[in-house]
Amino acid sequence: MTGTPQSSTPSLLLLIQQNSSTHTNMPPMASPLSSLQLKPQLSSTATLPFSPSHLTKSLIYTPHALLISWASQRIPPSLESSNYAEDVIIGVLDTGIWPERHSFSDSSLSPVPSSWKGVCETSNDFTALACNRKIIGARAFYKGYESYLDGPMDETVESKSPRDTEGHGTHTASTAAGSVVSNSSLFQYAIGEARGMASKARIAVYKICWSFGCFDSDILAAMDQAIADGVHVISLSVGANGYAPPYDRDSIAIGAFGAVQHGVVVSCSAGNSGPGPFTAVNIAPWILTVGASTIDREFPADVVLGDERVFGGVSLYSGEGLVDYKLPLVYAEDCGNRYCYMGGLQSSKVTGKIVVCDRGGNARVEKGSAVKLAGGIGMILANTADSGEELIADSHLIPATMVGQIAGDKIKEYIRLGEYPTATIIFRGTVIGTSPPAPKVAAFSSRGPNHLTAEILKPDVIAPGVNILAGWTGFASPTDLDIDPRRVEFNIISGTSMSCPHVSGIAALLRKSYPNWSPAAIKSALMTTAYNVDNSGKTFNDLATGKESTPFIHGAGHVDPNRALNPGLVYDMDVNDYVAFLCAIGYDAKQIAVFMREPTSFDICARKLATTGKLASPGDLNYPSFSVVFNSEQDLVKYRRVVTNVGSSIDAVYEVNVNAPADVEISVSPSKLVFNAENQTQTYEITFAKGIGYSHSASYGSIEWTDGTHSVRSPVAVKWSSEFTASM
Repeated sequence: MTGTPQSSTPSLLLLIQQNSSTHTNMPPMASPLSSLQLKPQLSSTATLPFSPSHLTKSLIYTPHALLISWASQRIPPSLESSNYAEDVIIGVLDTGIWPERHSFSDSSLSPVPSSWKGVCETSNDFTALACNRKIIGARAFYKGYESYLDGPMDETVESKSPRDTEGHGTHTASTAAGSVVSNSSLFQYAIGEARGMASKARIAVYKICWSFGCFDSDILAAMDQAIADGVHVISLSVGANGYAPPYDRDSIAIGAFGAVQHGVVVSCSAGNSGPGPFTAVNIAPWILTVGASTIDREFPADVVLGDERVFGGVSLYSGEGLVDYKLPLVYAEDCGNRYCYMGGLQSSKVTGKIVVCDRGGNARVEKGSAVKLAGGIGMILANTADSGEELIADSHLIPATMVGQIAGDKIKEYIRLGEYPTATIIFRGTVIGTSPPAPKVAAFSSRGPNHLTAEILKPDVIAPGVNILAGWTGFASPTDLDIDPRRVEFNIISGTSMSCPHVSGIAALLRKSYPNWSPAAIKSALMTTAYNVDNSGKTFNDLATGKESTPFIHGAGHVDPNRALNPGLVYDMDVNDYVAFLCAIGYDAKQIAVFMREPTSFDICARKLATTGKLASPGDLNYPSFSVVFNSEQDLVKYRRVVTNVGSSIDAVYEVNVNAPADVEISVSPSKLVFNAENQTQTYEITFAKGIGYSHSASYGSIEWTDGTHSVRSPVAVKWSSEFTASM
């Protein structure tokens, strides 16, 4: 899609970690803002190209893994009482939808909610029959796109209707709210029952992304329309290209502010630009920002060398296997090009052999096609340092597997030192288990620290985003390559685009169970109940480094929908709190007017703060996590927080447990919170002080409030200010 990681102009892209690894930068162009009514300074801003952000391939399994009670292997009563979010409406802003998929059946669903105000836009390829009691509305937004094109789009290559010709939108919609589909799989991989996280929620489709990306004005117009139509949750697997732009120049942040004003939860992908620091996007504090994790399902495809060493890999190859003897093995760098570009390999050196290709530079599956074109028989796709041990399964067109950097380096060493190197690949199907442990954080998952506001920890949570199975378009192949003629009902892909709709669906479950909760309360419940250990009982790792993950990488941790339905306490906020936050980072009335969508007086900060109270720093926002900034002038930081009792017991007493970061002292006052009928909210102050041995390096900890039943945990991340940019 569009955009480059270091683009000087913030552009928007679909957060996809599928087969392509490069993007083409597209210059922004001015365009009208469609039906969106903003202040004049925005009406002429550049239209910024976006592209789908993160893809994962594996819907069938993850709802079961997330939602069941492991003790009983049954859906817990708390989730059954939400009726799988029936009548909650999730607005999916993406590439559209392929409505004929079984994931969008409306069987057993009740009539369309009476609160719904949207429409089903029809065309030759998207008739009224495309909408039903599952897909209750569908619209397409393309004025910004056609302004960029300086004319109409080519409808021979993409549909101007809500129909999905890319696959991304069908995948995300079915992940969030797909109906139950039995015997689902991709080429017999991941066989089982497919269901969305909120399988009875309704889907409202807003097509905002096209062949050349997703554009500011279309995104903003769609978000406004979704709010007016009556959605309860907005799911956006889209993000800025490069570093997150300032909040008042970020169309998603602006649109999400309006959504929160109307009680709509906005769940967004964190981005696929990891593992570098400061790469997370969609980092406004009113957005629920989601990173990507692995699950405990693998598609192993092992490399067996001539010396009988075995190296584990992954693959979704479904054709005939290799011959039953080992084949000659070569490294692509010795045959023309290490990345296996199309036409870049010498047939005389490749014919009849297995070729080791390095990851990067071009689409992963395309590398196999380049090998086949040159006469090769199989491919081993080897990670480099950028991807480490992160393994993403692809439906290759030739026998092929992906291995991690460590294995890749050893295989290449074997080729270099061996006189007659040989190998074969053994495909082992679908395996579920505790080896390797899961979850882990995906290397591609964008991470913090927050480069705009150091005092706000981002991402917020992580969720399944690697090798996720979900519905797919009938227009494109599973690899999205023109050279691939195959068509499938389900596809397995990876990215934060996949983790985002998991959390969108869980937010819908919470919205059904607690219809009066604010978006901030729902976010708080998801964050304070998240977990930080894998299925072996150890702190989960970051696949990029192989070391323990940290809150700057995974936020509060991995979502746990069962616990989120009973969080005990929540950190609540409303729009006035967010305005106070904007004032605290130095925004003036003109900048704040961008979010309020109306003229604001020059003294808006003074007037708002008279009722909400001034934030001593951005870190005083009532956020469910703590990001602490020390510098040479400041070795003591104090934050204030307010918690609300939402547990079943009106009379509750919570005591605090502190897990202080290394060489940092934490004190909490009071250390006990007493709730009763008259006082369902309580305030506490937390102080962070540099200890004697503080070394200016990042360190991590947590605080946890407990009443014996609930554990309300907030991560703590501490960093020295020279490694942060200033708040913006």
